[in-house]
Amino acid sequence: MIQYYTGKWDFETEVVVVGFGGAGGCAAIEAHDRGAKVILLEKQPESRHYSNTRMSGGGYHSPDPTGDRSALKAYAKAMFSGENIPWMYEGAQEEYSDALAEVWTEYAPQNRDFMCSLDPDYISVLSGEAAYPEFPGAKEAKYTNAGSNYNPDMERPGNNCPPGTPKEKKFAGEAFHACILNGITTRGISVHYETRAMNLLHNAEGVVIGVKANRDGREFYYHAKKAVILTSGGFEYNKELRSAFLEGHGGDGWTFYGTTANTGDGIIMGMESGAALAKVTSVAGRLIGSFTDLRSNGVRIGVAMTAIGKPHSVILDNFGNRFYNERDNSRNPISYIGYKFALAFDVYRAVYPRIPSWFVFDETMRTSGPITNGTASNYHDVSWSNDNHEAIERGWILKAETLEELAEKIKTHPDNHGQMDKENFLQSIAKFNGFCTQGEDMEFHRDPKMLGTIATPPFYAVTVFPGGPNTKGGLKANEKRQVVDWNGKVIPRLYAAGEIASAFKYVYQAGGNVGECIVFGRIAGLHAAKESSLP
Repeated sequence: MIQYYTGKWDFETEVVVVGFGGAGGCAAIEAHDRGAKVILLEKQPESRHYSNTRMSGGGYHSPDPTGDRSALKAYAKAMFSGENIPWMYEGAQEEYSDALAEVWTEYAPQNRDFMCSLDPDYISVLSGEAAYPEFPGAKEAKYTNAGSNYNPDMERPGNNCPPGTPKEKKFAGEAFHACILNGITTRGISVHYETRAMNLLHNAEGVVIGVKANRDGREFYYHAKKAVILTSGGFEYNKELRSAFLEGHGGDGWTFYGTTANTGDGIIMGMESGAALAKVTSVAGRLIGSFTDLRSNGVRIGVAMTAIGKPHSVILDNFGNRFYNERDNSRNPISYIGYKFALAFDVYRAVYPRIPSWFVFDETMRTSGPITNGTASNYHDVSWSNDNHEAIERGWILKAETLEELAEKIKTHPDNHGQMDKENFLQSIAKFNGFCTQGEDMEFHRDPKMLGTIATPPFYAVTVFPGGPNTKGGLKANEKRQVVDWNGKVIPRLYAAGEIASAFKYVYQAGGNVGECIVFGRIAGLHAAKESSLP
């Protein structure tokens, strides 16, 4: 329901940005550089300000500026909507996809230079290529990704580093965040931490004029004389929105490992103001580990299982069937749309047999290193030992001396609901071991280098669910990132960028969400700053 406001303001500015992640930071910087006064609202405390961008690998799309522009536009359009691909039938944001691709063509090649301009100590190295070589323009676009780093002695940074790492040694998402933060602080842009935006405020004509927020139990009213930009991320930790939009048991049948602060606030605020939605079911994700007692806001906290697809392990569904090449769980670009493997519905039994599934491995894998990438321990205060022993002691990893015993333990696990077929389970393991012995996966063609028998006791299993770092669907916005209503009409002075209104509605290439935080964050900031100033 639209909230109208005629009262006094606690804070006056020109642009209010809601949510300080990659998109919010870039939007605030661009609006400031275009001459607007900006206030950034962030509900997390400064000492524990962990956005999805900060928790990410810190890579982002930055196509070579010398690439063919028409090819780059074609490739971007294919990723955003797929409508220029003859075999595509899904349909997404057709009315804006051409203009979105045009904006991407202009701004994405600037991404690396833009980031480097924010901090002279920031290091960015280009690598990679188009993840979909069969898409229009893939080769001629000279598509590349840029990494984030501050340590000149580190050639290939890992997934991420702990948040307390000194700036000169930061890499990945921590480095990206540090660079954006430097851009914010050196410009003197005001960030109001521990301030949760609650409602958009409108004048009598329905124009967005500000934000009502809450800090320490008190209400504060922010006047945005030019515009409000929503960059508050997705709805990974909002049980009601998950249940409404995610397939299957959205509330408890999915898990995410990103920031627990993403509770869909901006999406709800936008809907209250009449905003349309676009592909809200869209997710960047794969199969993710989860444990029944690790929760936030009533839903599971996920753990990225980087060991999936490595030797001495396999994925089986609730009935003990193998169903895909496990290596796809970490292989770009499949790894960011791989959650769809888990969404198969058995119409005869009326169940989702792969929600959850089971990551099964043996002692050889258990002792080879942690099965997760450290995101949980870095940002969710979850201690995880290198030998995985702590997780076993907590009961997060099931342990059994024989495969028969492991099948029984899975069957009695509350997430399996007694569905596991022990004989089927044993046959699937035996079949997989046979492929490993002969050096060729005849069923799903897993890389021979990633084959290894599950034969050394004890044996282990972990529940894995569809999920990942983030949701991508949310508010519908045009190429200027103006939010529109269900009739396609612009909601005056309301903008959105980032995961709350992702442009990647068809497929996804790694680094896309961070890349669009830069591009569309800047676009939102640019057009918000251009608005005339209200009294």
